[in-house]
Amino acid sequence: MQVIIAAVGRDRAGPTRELFDDYCGRSAWPIRLVEVTPRSSGPIERRLREEGDRLLQAVPAGAVLVALDEAGREMDSAGLARRIARWQQDHGALAFAIGGPDGLARSVLERAETTLAFSRMTWPHRLVRVMLAEQLYRAATILSGHPYHRA
Repeated sequence: MQVIIAAVGRDRAGPTRELFDDYCGRSAWPIRLVEVTPRSSGPIERRLREEGDRLLQAVPAGAVLVALDEAGREMDSAGLARRIARWQQDHGALAFAIGGPDGLARSVLERAETTLAFSRMTWPHRLVRVMLAEQLYRAATILSGHPYHRA
């Protein structure tokens, strides 16, 4: 299964990028990061629409899209692993969308199979990437029976 993380913003170097790359490198699935440059001017509606269009362009046809949003559904790691296992059986690709400071465009939320929240708290977008990469690695270890996840 191919995994795409489409995210608004850049994280070129530093500790969050190193952690992200580390977890992606450990993952059983190839993970590709697509970074979308945020719009910094113009009305918020136009900025969100343009960011949303670019995020959706990164999602392959037929892929399951999961939108990360603080208003989304919370689930535990085992639950996420079970969902990923079902998606893996039914689809060739899985994509996650991470918005910028203004969140995600309505078009992304409407296209998403589900909306996922790590908590009701707001997290820095660079840290959300690390948390997502770790949860993808954890899901793969859960599904393979590896002892990394001890519940």
